[in-house]
Amino acid sequence: MLYNGGCHCGKVQFSIEAPEYVEVEDCNCSICEKTGFLHLILPRSKFKLLSGEQYLSCYQFNEKIAKHYFCSVCGIKAFYIPRSNPDGIDVNLRCLEQKPKSVHINKFDGRNWEANAATLAHKSKDA
Repeated sequence: MLYNGGCHCGKVQFSIEAPEYVEVEDCNCSICEKTGFLHLILPRSKFKLLSGEQYLSCYQFNEKIAKHYFCSVCGIKAFYIPRSNPDGIDVNLRCLEQKPKSVHINKFDGRNWEANAATLAHKSKDA
């Protein structure tokens, strides 16, 4: 299935390829808890930025591996390159225009990231 998504103001637009039934993570780390990000991790080949690259700003912290992209106009972080899956893309399910038919939300303990990150590594691999 193809899904379209973007930021609040519409300057940044993207499409993804994902199944009708998805599993996402609800992370409790310091940044995700504050932003309400629901993680749909995909292989980068399943993501296409359609417009708005010039509006993207990047925030990095700690080890500066993750690249948190956000719209410089409205401030929404619709996707990013996660530290757990640097070969993939992590899309905020809440930024998709149409939602998958079924969504299973897993709680993810990002506060204890080092102990749990490996459980996500498979999500950015092409099937």
